[in-house]
Order: sequence, then C-alpha cells, then structure tokens
Amino acid sequence: MNINLNTSIYIIFIFTIIICILFIPLLSNNSISILSESEFIWPTPGYKTITCPFGPRKSPTTGASTFHTGIDIGAFEGSPIYSICSGIVTYTGFKGADGFTIIVENNNYQIIYGHVNPDFLFDVGDFVKQNELLANVGPKYVYNVQNNPYHDKNGPTNGATTGAHLHLTIKKDDELIDPSSILPI
Repeated sequence: MNINLNTSIYIIFIFTIIICILFIPLLSNNSISILSESEFIWPTPGYKTITCPFGPRKSPTTGASTFHTGIDIGAFEGSPIYSICSGIVTYTGFKGADGFTIIVENNNYQIIYGHVNPDFLFDVGDFVKQNELLANVGPKYVYNVQNNPYHDKNGPTNGATTGAHLHLTIKKDDELIDPSSILPI
C-alpha cells in the first residue's frame, strides 16, 4: 500500500475538520438553556427597593413615559448589576430614555438593563453567564453623548432619570412582562 504525502495530508485535514465539527461544540461552556420563569435571579444584591413599579404612572421627568415598561431598582451609582440569566449581549450603547443600556437575549427572553455605567464590561456578541457581573449602576449625569435630549438644570442625564438606579425591562416573545412577577425579591 503506497500512499503519497499529499494523500496523507488530505486525510489528516479531513479528519481534523470532522473532529472540529463534531466535538468542539460539546466542549463549549457557553450554552443557553431554556429558562423557566422561576430560574431568574435578582440583579442587584443588597438593593431590593423597587422605586417605580411596572405599569401606568405619572411621568417623573420630561421624556419619561406614562407607562413604565419595567421596574426601577434604587441603588447607588457604581453598585454591581448581575445578569439575571445567561445569554448573548445584543446591544450596548445609549438608548433614549433608558440612557446607557445593555441588552441580553436568552432564547425568547430579552432583558434590558437601563441607566448603567457607560464603561461597558461586555461587547455585543459576548456570552454572559447568569450571576456574572454585567455592569454597574450608572451616574445620573453623562457627557459627550451626541444629541442627548435628556437633561435637567445641572446637565445632561443618563436618559430620562431623576437619579442613579437600575431600570430593568423584560420581554418574552417581544411582549413586555412585569419583572417583579418573575424575579425573586
């Protein structure tokens, strides 16, 4: 049996590709499991006060909606925010009334963390694990945001906000749900 060098290299190359296709996905630890609503965690340990609940409200500041799409959790600037579930980061940036925002998606859930610190710890496309430090509560005032329509008498604000806090919105199948109905408080 006389196999030339080119044939041997070709066989090794094909074998390597097959191994990569079949086994590398099994080695990955970044899998997204399907969640039940009892599997979420609270995002701000030590800070449990909901300062503004989900639903209809009187707008607290110019630019804020009269329907609150999430919950506001009172916390000091710089307080840690942990991911309530594992998922893929799909957005980091300034997002209107939510100010600096991170969006994490897990199957049919979309978790929106608003008014976070603009020094993002993750990039779009990154995988974040549940209970991993995702961000920190952002400052009330932010600068160098082009066309930021939100401000008060002291300067430009981190979206429509009256102070440092986490605004948390949860969507399931693109429908808003009340975060306090599924998060352990």
